[in-house]
Amino acid sequence: MDFIVLILVVLIYLGVTVYLAWLGYKHTVSASDYYTAGGEVNPFLMAMGYGAAFISTSAIVGFGGAAAVYGMSLLWLTVFNIIVGIFIAFVWIGRRTRAMGRELAAQTFPELLGTRYKSPFIRKFSAIIIALSMPLYAAAVMIGGARFMEMALNVNYTFALLLLGVIVGTYVLAGGMKGVLYTSAFQGTLMLVVMLVLLVFTYNMLGGVTQAHTSLAAMKNMVPEGLLLEGHRGWTAMPASFSRSWWYVISTLVLGVGIGVLAQPQLAVRYMTVRSNKELYRALVPGGIFILLMTGVGFTVGALSNVYFYETIGKISLAASVNPLTEMPNTDTIIPLFITSTLPVWVGYVFMLTLLSAAMSTLSGQFHVIATSLSYDLYQSGPASAQMGLRLARYGTVLGLVVTIILSYILPVSIIAIATAIFFGLCAAGFLPVYVFGLFWRSVTTAGAATGMVAGTVVYLLSMLFMYGRMTPIFGLSKLIFGQTSIVTFPFNVIDPIVYALPVSLLVTIIVSLVTQSSLDLKHVQSCFAFLEEKRHSTIKLDK
Repeated sequence: MDFIVLILVVLIYLGVTVYLAWLGYKHTVSASDYYTAGGEVNPFLMAMGYGAAFISTSAIVGFGGAAAVYGMSLLWLTVFNIIVGIFIAFVWIGRRTRAMGRELAAQTFPELLGTRYKSPFIRKFSAIIIALSMPLYAAAVMIGGARFMEMALNVNYTFALLLLGVIVGTYVLAGGMKGVLYTSAFQGTLMLVVMLVLLVFTYNMLGGVTQAHTSLAAMKNMVPEGLLLEGHRGWTAMPASFSRSWWYVISTLVLGVGIGVLAQPQLAVRYMTVRSNKELYRALVPGGIFILLMTGVGFTVGALSNVYFYETIGKISLAASVNPLTEMPNTDTIIPLFITSTLPVWVGYVFMLTLLSAAMSTLSGQFHVIATSLSYDLYQSGPASAQMGLRLARYGTVLGLVVTIILSYILPVSIIAIATAIFFGLCAAGFLPVYVFGLFWRSVTTAGAATGMVAGTVVYLLSMLFMYGRMTPIFGLSKLIFGQTSIVTFPFNVIDPIVYALPVSLLVTIIVSLVTQSSLDLKHVQSCFAFLEEKRHSTIKLDK
Protein backbone atom coordinates (compact mmCIF):
# COMPACT_ATOMS: atom_id res chain seq x y z
CA MET A 1 0.00 0.00 0.00
CA ASP A 2 2.84 2.39 0.91
CA PHE A 3 4.48 1.69 -2.44
CA ILE A 4 1.27 2.50 -4.32
CA VAL A 5 0.89 5.78 -2.39
CA LEU A 6 4.49 6.65 -3.19
CA ILE A 7 4.02 5.97 -6.90
CA LEU A 8 0.83 8.07 -7.03
CA VAL A 9 2.38 11.01 -5.18
CA VAL A 10 5.53 10.95 -7.30
CA LEU A 11 3.60 10.63 -10.57
CA ILE A 12 1.38 13.60 -9.72
CA TYR A 13 4.37 15.68 -8.71
CA LEU A 14 6.41 14.76 -11.77
CA GLY A 15 3.39 15.30 -14.00
CA VAL A 16 2.97 18.88 -12.81
CA THR A 17 6.72 19.53 -13.01
CA VAL A 18 7.03 18.14 -16.54
CA TYR A 19 4.02 20.16 -17.68
CA LEU A 20 5.48 23.39 -16.30
CA ALA A 21 8.86 22.63 -17.86
CA TRP A 22 7.10 22.03 -21.18
CA LEU A 23 5.23 25.31 -20.75
CA GLY A 24 8.56 27.05 -20.21
CA TYR A 25 9.99 25.35 -23.29
CA LYS A 26 6.98 26.41 -25.36
CA HIS A 27 7.39 30.05 -24.34
CA THR A 28 11.18 30.09 -24.75
CA VAL A 29 11.81 31.27 -28.29
CA SER A 30 14.72 33.66 -27.81
CA ALA A 31 17.90 34.03 -25.80
CA SER A 32 16.20 36.78 -23.78
CA ASP A 33 13.48 34.31 -22.80
CA TYR A 34 16.12 31.81 -21.74
CA TYR A 35 18.22 34.24 -19.70
CA THR A 36 15.64 36.57 -18.06
CA ALA A 37 12.20 35.18 -19.02
CA GLY A 38 11.64 38.16 -21.29
CA GLY A 39 11.45 40.53 -18.30
CA GLU A 40 7.68 40.07 -17.93
CA VAL A 41 7.32 38.00 -14.74
CA ASN A 42 4.59 38.77 -12.16
CA PRO A 43 5.39 39.43 -8.45
CA PHE A 44 4.30 36.05 -7.09
CA LEU A 45 6.34 34.14 -9.65
CA MET A 46 9.33 36.36 -8.94
CA ALA A 47 9.01 36.00 -5.15
CA MET A 48 8.61 32.23 -5.31
CA GLY A 49 11.39 31.90 -7.87
CA TYR A 50 13.71 34.07 -5.79
CA GLY A 51 12.85 32.32 -2.54
CA ALA A 52 13.02 28.83 -3.99
CA ALA A 53 16.39 29.60 -5.60
CA PHE A 54 17.63 31.03 -2.29
CA ILE A 55 16.24 28.39 0.11
CA SER A 56 16.99 24.78 -0.66
CA THR A 57 18.04 21.55 0.97
CA SER A 58 21.12 23.45 2.11
CA ALA A 59 18.81 25.44 4.41
CA ILE A 60 16.39 22.70 5.39
CA VAL A 61 18.77 19.74 5.60
CA GLY A 62 22.21 21.32 6.02
CA PHE A 63 21.38 24.30 8.23
CA GLY A 64 18.59 22.35 9.94
CA GLY A 65 21.27 19.83 10.90
CA ALA A 66 23.50 22.69 12.08
CA ALA A 67 20.59 23.95 14.22
CA ALA A 68 20.37 20.48 15.76
CA VAL A 69 23.96 21.03 16.93
CA TYR A 70 24.00 24.76 17.75
CA GLY A 71 20.33 25.27 18.60
CA MET A 72 18.06 28.29 18.26
CA SER A 73 21.02 30.64 17.73
CA LEU A 74 20.62 29.98 14.01
CA LEU A 75 17.34 31.91 14.04
CA TRP A 76 19.51 35.02 13.75
CA LEU A 77 20.16 33.84 10.21
CA THR A 78 16.41 33.94 9.57
CA VAL A 79 16.38 37.56 10.77
CA PHE A 80 19.26 38.45 8.46
CA ASN A 81 17.68 36.61 5.54
CA ILE A 82 14.46 38.61 5.83
CA ILE A 83 16.02 42.03 6.52
CA VAL A 84 18.95 41.74 4.12
CA GLY A 85 17.92 39.02 1.68
CA ILE A 86 14.37 40.29 1.12
CA PHE A 87 13.82 43.88 2.29
CA ILE A 88 17.17 45.47 1.43
CA ALA A 89 17.58 43.24 -1.62
CA PHE A 90 14.19 44.06 -3.15
CA VAL A 91 13.79 47.72 -2.14
CA TRP A 92 17.31 49.01 -2.85
CA ILE A 93 19.46 46.47 -4.65
CA GLY A 94 16.79 44.80 -6.77
CA ARG A 95 15.15 48.04 -7.91
CA ARG A 96 18.37 49.46 -9.30
CA THR A 97 19.56 46.14 -10.68
CA ARG A 98 16.36 45.76 -12.69
CA ALA A 99 16.49 49.34 -13.98
CA MET A 100 20.21 49.42 -14.79
CA GLY A 101 20.07 45.94 -16.27
CA ARG A 102 17.44 47.12 -18.74
CA GLU A 103 19.30 50.34 -19.55
CA LEU A 104 22.42 48.29 -20.36
CA ALA A 105 20.50 45.40 -21.97
CA ALA A 106 22.29 42.98 -19.64
CA GLN A 107 21.18 39.36 -19.74
CA THR A 108 23.43 37.93 -17.00
CA PHE A 109 25.07 39.07 -13.77
CA PRO A 110 28.64 39.10 -15.24
CA GLU A 111 27.38 41.04 -18.25
CA LEU A 112 25.74 43.59 -15.95
CA LEU A 113 29.03 44.20 -14.12
CA GLY A 114 31.13 44.09 -17.27
CA THR A 115 28.89 46.50 -19.17
CA ARG A 116 28.53 48.87 -16.21
CA TYR A 117 32.32 49.27 -16.04
CA LYS A 118 32.93 48.68 -19.78
CA SER A 119 35.37 45.97 -18.74
CA PRO A 120 35.67 42.59 -20.50
CA PHE A 121 38.01 41.57 -17.67
CA ILE A 122 35.38 42.16 -14.96
CA ARG A 123 32.80 40.26 -16.96
CA LYS A 124 35.04 37.27 -17.61
CA PHE A 125 36.55 37.24 -14.11
CA SER A 126 33.04 37.21 -12.62
CA ALA A 127 32.00 34.39 -14.94
CA ILE A 128 35.08 32.34 -14.02
CA ILE A 129 34.42 32.73 -10.28
CA ILE A 130 30.80 31.66 -10.79
CA ALA A 131 31.62 28.74 -13.05
CA LEU A 132 34.34 27.41 -10.73
CA SER A 133 32.67 27.96 -7.35
CA MET A 134 28.95 27.50 -7.90
CA PRO A 135 29.26 23.73 -8.54
CA LEU A 136 30.43 23.46 -4.90
CA TYR A 137 27.22 25.11 -3.72
CA ALA A 138 25.17 23.07 -6.18
CA ALA A 139 26.81 19.90 -4.88
CA ALA A 140 25.82 20.83 -1.32
CA VAL A 141 22.22 21.21 -2.45
CA MET A 142 22.27 17.98 -4.42
CA ILE A 143 23.76 16.04 -1.50
CA GLY A 144 20.88 17.20 0.69
CA GLY A 145 18.25 16.05 -1.77
CA ALA A 146 19.98 12.76 -2.50
CA ARG A 147 20.53 11.95 1.18
CA PHE A 148 16.85 12.40 1.91
CA MET A 149 15.86 10.23 -1.06
CA GLU A 150 18.31 7.62 0.17
CA MET A 151 16.60 7.44 3.58
CA ALA A 152 12.99 7.96 2.54
CA LEU A 153 13.04 5.46 -0.32
CA ASN A 154 15.75 3.14 1.01
CA VAL A 155 17.65 3.40 -2.26
CA ASN A 156 21.35 3.63 -3.07
CA TYR A 157 22.83 7.11 -2.67
CA THR A 158 24.41 6.93 -6.12
CA PHE A 159 21.07 6.15 -7.74
CA ALA A 160 19.36 8.97 -5.85
CA LEU A 161 22.06 11.43 -6.89
CA LEU A 162 21.90 10.51 -10.57
CA LEU A 163 18.09 10.57 -10.64
CA LEU A 164 17.99 14.02 -9.07
CA GLY A 165 20.59 15.31 -11.52
CA VAL A 166 18.72 13.97 -14.55
CA ILE A 167 15.39 15.50 -13.48
CA VAL A 168 16.86 18.94 -12.80
CA GLY A 169 19.02 18.96 -15.90
CA THR A 170 16.06 18.02 -18.09
CA TYR A 171 13.82 20.92 -17.23
CA VAL A 172 16.60 23.51 -17.09
CA LEU A 173 17.76 22.41 -20.53
CA ALA A 174 14.23 22.60 -21.85
CA GLY A 175 12.78 25.70 -20.30
CA GLY A 176 15.57 28.11 -19.45
CA MET A 177 14.56 30.87 -17.02
CA LYS A 178 10.85 30.49 -17.77
CA GLY A 179 10.93 26.79 -17.03
CA VAL A 180 12.89 27.52 -13.85
CA LEU A 181 10.40 30.16 -12.67
CA TYR A 182 7.27 28.14 -13.48
CA THR A 183 8.51 25.06 -11.67
CA SER A 184 9.96 27.11 -8.79
CA ALA A 185 6.59 28.76 -8.15
CA PHE A 186 4.90 25.36 -7.89
CA GLN A 187 7.70 23.90 -5.80
CA GLY A 188 7.90 26.95 -3.54
CA THR A 189 4.16 26.82 -2.83
CA LEU A 190 4.39 23.12 -2.00
CA MET A 191 7.35 23.82 0.27
CA LEU A 192 5.40 26.46 2.21
CA VAL A 193 2.44 24.20 2.88
CA VAL A 194 4.49 21.20 3.97
CA MET A 195 6.80 23.22 6.22
CA LEU A 196 3.76 24.56 8.06
CA VAL A 197 2.51 20.99 8.50
CA LEU A 198 5.93 19.94 9.80
CA LEU A 199 5.99 22.74 12.39
CA VAL A 200 2.50 21.95 13.68
CA PHE A 201 3.21 18.21 13.76
CA THR A 202 6.53 18.68 15.62
CA TYR A 203 5.02 20.85 18.34
CA ASN A 204 2.02 18.57 18.71
CA MET A 205 4.29 15.51 19.02
CA LEU A 206 6.43 17.20 21.68
CA GLY A 207 3.49 18.37 23.84
CA GLY A 208 2.97 21.89 22.53
CA VAL A 209 5.13 24.98 22.04
CA THR A 210 5.83 25.67 25.73
CA GLN A 211 6.54 22.06 26.65
CA ALA A 212 8.81 21.52 23.63
CA HIS A 213 10.98 24.55 24.35
CA THR A 214 11.04 23.85 28.10
CA SER A 215 12.25 20.32 27.42
CA LEU A 216 14.93 21.60 25.04
CA ALA A 217 16.16 24.17 27.58
CA ALA A 218 16.36 21.48 30.26
CA MET A 219 18.70 19.41 28.08
CA LYS A 220 21.69 21.77 28.34
CA ASN A 221 23.45 19.24 30.56
CA MET A 222 23.37 16.85 27.56
CA VAL A 223 25.74 19.01 25.50
CA PRO A 224 28.83 16.91 24.58
CA GLU A 225 32.07 17.89 26.27
CA GLY A 226 33.72 18.82 22.98
CA LEU A 227 31.01 21.35 22.22
CA LEU A 228 31.11 22.71 25.78
CA LEU A 229 34.82 23.42 25.35
CA GLU A 230 33.99 25.32 22.16
CA GLY A 231 31.52 27.59 23.99
CA HIS A 232 28.21 25.75 23.52
CA ARG A 233 25.76 26.72 26.31
CA GLY A 234 22.68 24.71 25.39
CA TRP A 235 20.27 24.60 22.46
CA THR A 236 18.18 27.59 23.58
CA ALA A 237 21.11 29.95 24.27
CA MET A 238 23.72 31.70 22.18
CA PRO A 239 27.23 30.25 22.38
CA ALA A 240 29.64 32.06 24.72
CA SER A 241 30.74 35.33 23.10
CA PHE A 242 33.88 35.07 20.91
CA SER A 243 34.20 31.33 21.52
CA ARG A 244 34.81 28.87 18.68
CA SER A 245 31.11 28.04 18.44
CA TRP A 246 30.15 31.73 18.55
CA TRP A 247 32.50 32.61 15.70
CA TYR A 248 31.16 29.73 13.61
CA VAL A 249 27.52 30.61 14.17
CA ILE A 250 27.92 34.38 13.80
CA SER A 251 30.68 34.80 11.21
CA THR A 252 30.09 31.77 9.00
CA LEU A 253 26.42 30.83 9.25
CA VAL A 254 24.80 34.20 10.01
CA LEU A 255 27.06 36.81 8.39
CA GLY A 256 28.47 34.62 5.64
CA VAL A 257 25.06 33.64 4.31
CA GLY A 258 23.04 36.59 5.63
CA ILE A 259 25.20 39.19 3.87
CA GLY A 260 26.37 37.00 1.01
CA VAL A 261 22.81 36.72 -0.28
CA LEU A 262 23.04 40.25 -1.71
CA ALA A 263 25.72 39.18 -4.19
CA GLN A 264 24.24 35.90 -5.39
CA PRO A 265 24.34 35.81 -9.22
CA GLN A 266 21.38 33.43 -9.49
CA LEU A 267 19.30 35.78 -7.33
CA ALA A 268 20.41 39.03 -8.99
CA VAL A 269 19.13 37.68 -12.30
CA ARG A 270 15.66 37.36 -10.73
CA TYR A 271 15.40 41.15 -10.37
CA MET A 272 15.71 41.48 -14.15
CA THR A 273 12.71 39.23 -14.77
CA VAL A 274 9.95 41.56 -13.48
CA ARG A 275 8.11 44.24 -15.42
CA SER A 276 8.60 47.18 -13.03
CA ASN A 277 9.66 48.26 -9.55
CA LYS A 278 6.07 47.93 -8.39
CA GLU A 279 6.29 44.19 -9.01
CA LEU A 280 9.41 44.08 -6.82
CA TYR A 281 7.61 45.88 -3.98
CA ARG A 282 4.61 43.58 -4.33
CA ALA A 283 6.94 40.61 -4.04
CA LEU A 284 8.15 41.76 -0.60
CA VAL A 285 5.32 40.19 1.40
CA PRO A 286 5.23 36.74 -0.24
CA GLY A 287 9.04 36.70 -0.32
CA GLY A 288 9.33 37.58 3.37
CA ILE A 289 6.72 35.01 4.40
CA PHE A 290 8.46 32.35 2.33
CA ILE A 291 11.86 32.98 3.96
CA LEU A 292 10.34 33.16 7.45
CA LEU A 293 8.58 29.83 7.14
CA MET A 294 11.31 27.97 5.28
CA THR A 295 14.28 28.96 7.45
CA GLY A 296 12.43 29.63 10.71
CA VAL A 297 10.68 26.26 10.64
CA GLY A 298 13.77 24.39 9.46
CA PHE A 299 16.00 25.82 12.20
CA THR A 300 13.36 25.41 14.93
CA VAL A 301 12.61 21.81 14.02
CA GLY A 302 16.34 21.09 13.76
CA ALA A 303 16.92 22.28 17.32
CA LEU A 304 13.81 20.51 18.66
CA SER A 305 14.87 17.22 17.06
CA ASN A 306 17.15 16.84 20.10
CA VAL A 307 14.06 16.50 22.32
CA TYR A 308 12.54 13.84 20.09
CA PHE A 309 15.67 11.68 19.82
CA TYR A 310 16.41 11.98 23.53
CA GLU A 311 12.87 10.97 24.50
CA THR A 312 12.78 8.03 22.06
CA ILE A 313 16.30 6.61 21.96
CA GLY A 314 18.07 8.47 24.77
CA LYS A 315 20.47 10.32 22.46
CA ILE A 316 20.82 13.88 21.19
CA SER A 317 20.53 14.47 17.45
CA LEU A 318 24.29 14.52 16.83
CA ALA A 319 24.68 11.09 18.44
CA ALA A 320 21.67 9.76 16.54
CA SER A 321 23.32 10.73 13.23
CA VAL A 322 26.42 8.57 13.79
CA ASN A 323 27.03 6.18 10.91
CA PRO A 324 27.50 2.68 12.40
CA LEU A 325 30.02 1.76 9.71
CA THR A 326 32.28 4.80 10.02
CA GLU A 327 31.35 5.69 13.63
CA MET A 328 31.30 9.33 12.50
CA PRO A 329 28.36 11.73 12.95
CA ASN A 330 26.83 13.30 9.84
CA THR A 331 24.74 16.37 10.57
CA ASP A 332 23.39 16.29 7.01
CA THR A 333 21.36 13.18 7.93
CA ILE A 334 19.67 14.58 11.07
CA ILE A 335 16.66 16.20 9.38
CA PRO A 336 16.04 13.28 6.97
CA LEU A 337 16.29 10.87 9.91
CA PHE A 338 13.89 12.97 12.00
CA ILE A 339 11.34 13.18 9.18
CA THR A 340 11.42 9.51 8.27
CA SER A 341 11.21 8.53 11.96
CA THR A 342 8.31 10.76 12.98
CA LEU A 343 5.94 11.57 10.14
CA PRO A 344 3.31 9.16 8.77
CA VAL A 345 4.53 7.36 5.66
CA TRP A 346 2.42 9.33 3.19
CA VAL A 347 3.36 12.66 4.81
CA GLY A 348 6.99 11.57 4.69
CA TYR A 349 6.67 10.99 0.95
CA VAL A 350 5.15 14.43 0.47
CA PHE A 351 7.92 15.97 2.55
CA MET A 352 10.45 14.09 0.46
CA LEU A 353 8.99 15.78 -2.59
CA THR A 354 9.14 19.09 -0.73
CA LEU A 355 12.84 18.65 -0.13
CA LEU A 356 13.31 17.57 -3.71
CA SER A 357 11.40 20.69 -4.71
CA ALA A 358 13.78 22.76 -2.62
CA ALA A 359 16.76 21.03 -4.17
CA MET A 360 15.52 21.16 -7.73
CA SER A 361 14.35 24.78 -7.61
CA THR A 362 17.74 25.91 -6.31
CA LEU A 363 19.73 23.58 -8.56
CA SER A 364 17.82 24.76 -11.61
CA GLY A 365 18.77 28.36 -10.85
CA GLN A 366 22.37 27.34 -10.19
CA PHE A 367 22.76 25.33 -13.38
CA HIS A 368 21.11 28.14 -15.31
CA VAL A 369 23.71 30.63 -14.04
CA ILE A 370 26.60 28.19 -14.57
CA ALA A 371 25.40 27.61 -18.12
CA THR A 372 25.05 31.28 -19.01
CA SER A 373 28.41 32.13 -17.40
CA LEU A 374 30.20 29.49 -19.45
CA SER A 375 28.36 29.90 -22.72
CA TYR A 376 27.31 33.54 -22.84
CA ASP A 377 29.90 35.39 -20.76
CA LEU A 378 33.03 33.31 -21.39
CA TYR A 379 32.68 31.47 -24.68
CA GLN A 380 30.35 33.48 -26.86
CA SER A 381 32.10 36.47 -28.43
CA GLY A 382 30.07 38.94 -30.43
CA PRO A 383 26.49 38.56 -31.56
CA ALA A 384 25.19 35.06 -32.14
CA SER A 385 21.91 33.70 -33.42
CA ALA A 386 19.16 32.91 -30.94
CA GLN A 387 19.47 29.19 -31.66
CA MET A 388 23.25 29.23 -31.22
CA GLY A 389 22.89 31.09 -27.91
CA LEU A 390 20.39 28.54 -26.62
CA ARG A 391 22.58 25.65 -27.77
CA LEU A 392 25.65 27.02 -26.01
CA ALA A 393 23.68 27.64 -22.81
CA ARG A 394 22.44 24.05 -22.80
CA TYR A 395 25.97 22.72 -23.30
CA GLY A 396 27.00 24.76 -20.28
CA THR A 397 24.16 23.24 -18.25
CA VAL A 398 25.35 19.71 -19.02
CA LEU A 399 28.94 20.58 -18.05
CA GLY A 400 27.84 22.19 -14.78
CA LEU A 401 25.66 19.18 -13.99
CA VAL A 402 28.50 16.70 -14.55
CA VAL A 403 30.93 18.66 -12.35
CA THR A 404 28.32 18.98 -9.61
CA ILE A 405 27.60 15.25 -9.55
CA ILE A 406 31.33 14.47 -9.33
CA LEU A 407 31.72 16.86 -6.39
CA SER A 408 28.71 15.29 -4.69
CA TYR A 409 30.61 11.99 -4.65
CA ILE A 410 33.90 13.26 -3.26
CA LEU A 411 32.90 15.90 -0.68
CA PRO A 412 33.09 14.79 2.98
CA VAL A 413 30.13 14.32 5.37
CA SER A 414 28.48 17.21 7.24
CA ILE A 415 29.42 19.45 4.33
CA ILE A 416 26.17 21.14 3.26
CA ALA A 417 26.18 24.17 5.58
CA ILE A 418 29.90 24.92 5.24
CA ALA A 419 29.91 24.50 1.43
CA THR A 420 26.96 26.89 1.19
CA ALA A 421 28.75 29.41 3.40
CA ILE A 422 31.88 29.16 1.22
CA PHE A 423 30.01 30.12 -1.93
CA PHE A 424 28.00 32.90 -0.28
CA GLY A 425 31.11 34.31 1.38
CA LEU A 426 33.16 34.18 -1.80
CA CYS A 427 30.44 36.01 -3.72
CA ALA A 428 30.25 38.68 -1.01
CA ALA A 429 34.02 39.22 -1.00
CA GLY A 430 34.39 39.23 -4.77
CA PHE A 431 31.17 40.81 -6.02
CA LEU A 432 29.34 42.79 -3.34
CA PRO A 433 31.33 46.08 -3.23
CA VAL A 434 31.73 46.19 -7.01
CA TYR A 435 28.06 45.37 -7.52
CA VAL A 436 26.67 47.85 -4.97
CA PHE A 437 29.03 50.69 -5.92
CA GLY A 438 28.14 50.10 -9.55
CA LEU A 439 24.48 50.69 -8.68
CA PHE A 440 24.89 53.68 -6.35
CA TRP A 441 28.26 55.44 -6.90
CA ARG A 442 28.84 57.20 -10.21
CA SER A 443 32.51 57.92 -9.42
CA VAL A 444 33.69 54.35 -8.91
CA THR A 445 36.33 53.62 -11.54
CA THR A 446 36.89 50.52 -13.60
CA ALA A 447 40.35 50.13 -12.06
CA GLY A 448 38.87 50.40 -8.57
CA ALA A 449 36.18 47.85 -9.31
CA ALA A 450 38.54 45.34 -10.91
CA THR A 451 41.20 45.70 -8.20
CA GLY A 452 38.67 45.43 -5.38
CA MET A 453 37.09 42.36 -6.93
CA VAL A 454 40.42 40.59 -7.32
CA ALA A 455 41.64 41.63 -3.85
CA GLY A 456 38.52 40.37 -2.10
CA THR A 457 38.54 37.10 -4.02
CA VAL A 458 42.24 36.42 -3.39
CA VAL A 459 42.02 37.19 0.34
CA TYR A 460 38.97 34.98 0.72
CA LEU A 461 40.52 32.08 -1.21
CA LEU A 462 43.84 32.22 0.67
CA SER A 463 42.04 32.35 4.01
CA MET A 464 39.80 29.47 2.99
CA LEU A 465 42.73 27.32 1.90
CA PHE A 466 45.24 28.07 4.65
CA MET A 467 43.64 29.79 7.66
CA TYR A 468 40.00 29.01 8.48
CA GLY A 469 40.01 25.67 10.27
CA ARG A 470 36.52 24.60 9.18
CA MET A 471 37.34 25.04 5.49
CA THR A 472 41.00 24.08 5.18
CA PRO A 473 40.44 20.32 5.76
CA ILE A 474 38.06 20.18 2.78
CA PHE A 475 40.86 21.10 0.37
CA GLY A 476 43.88 19.77 2.28
CA LEU A 477 46.42 22.23 0.78
CA SER A 478 47.47 23.68 4.13
CA LYS A 479 48.12 20.22 5.55
CA LEU A 480 49.95 19.16 2.39
CA ILE A 481 52.21 22.22 2.16
CA PHE A 482 52.70 23.28 5.77
CA GLY A 483 51.93 20.06 7.63
CA GLN A 484 49.15 21.62 9.70
CA THR A 485 45.45 22.26 9.23
CA SER A 486 45.77 26.03 9.68
CA ILE A 487 48.79 28.31 9.54
CA VAL A 488 47.29 30.62 12.21
CA THR A 489 46.07 30.05 15.77
CA PHE A 490 42.97 31.00 17.75
CA PRO A 491 41.02 33.20 17.23
CA PHE A 492 42.08 33.76 13.60
CA ASN A 493 41.60 30.10 12.67
CA VAL A 494 37.92 30.24 13.71
CA ILE A 495 36.95 33.55 12.09
CA ASP A 496 35.24 33.18 8.72
CA PRO A 497 37.15 34.76 5.80
CA ILE A 498 34.22 37.07 5.03
CA VAL A 499 35.01 39.08 8.18
CA TYR A 500 38.20 40.47 6.64
CA ALA A 501 37.91 39.65 2.90
CA LEU A 502 34.80 41.80 2.44
CA PRO A 503 36.31 44.90 4.16
CA VAL A 504 39.48 44.45 2.07
CA SER A 505 37.44 44.37 -1.13
CA LEU A 506 35.45 47.40 0.02
CA LEU A 507 38.47 49.50 0.99
CA VAL A 508 40.52 48.61 -2.08
CA THR A 509 37.62 49.53 -4.37
CA ILE A 510 37.17 52.91 -2.66
CA ILE A 511 40.88 53.81 -2.40
CA VAL A 512 41.78 52.85 -5.97
CA SER A 513 38.69 54.66 -7.29
CA LEU A 514 39.71 57.83 -5.44
CA VAL A 515 43.30 57.82 -6.70
CA THR A 516 42.68 56.76 -10.33
CA GLN A 517 41.05 58.60 -13.14
CA SER A 518 37.92 57.04 -14.54
CA SER A 519 38.21 55.54 -18.01
CA LEU A 520 34.45 55.71 -18.41
CA ASP A 521 33.10 58.53 -20.56
CA LEU A 522 30.43 60.77 -19.07
CA LYS A 523 27.84 59.67 -21.61
CA HIS A 524 28.18 56.02 -20.58
CA VAL A 525 27.88 56.81 -16.88
CA GLN A 526 24.80 58.94 -17.58
CA SER A 527 23.25 56.09 -19.57
CA CYS A 528 23.86 53.70 -16.65
CA PHE A 529 21.91 55.99 -14.34
CA ALA A 530 19.37 57.18 -16.89
CA PHE A 531 16.60 55.51 -14.89
CA LEU A 532 17.14 58.10 -12.14
CA GLU A 533 16.51 60.95 -14.57
CA GLU A 534 13.39 59.21 -15.87
CA LYS A 535 12.13 58.84 -12.31
CA ARG A 536 12.82 62.54 -11.58
CA HIS A 537 10.99 63.69 -14.73
CA SER A 538 8.00 61.46 -14.01
CA THR A 539 7.84 62.88 -10.46
CA ILE A 540 7.89 66.46 -11.81
CA LYS A 541 5.03 65.64 -14.19
CA LEU A 542 2.99 64.18 -11.36
CA ASP A 543 3.60 67.28 -9.22
CA LYS A 544 2.37 69.48 -12.04
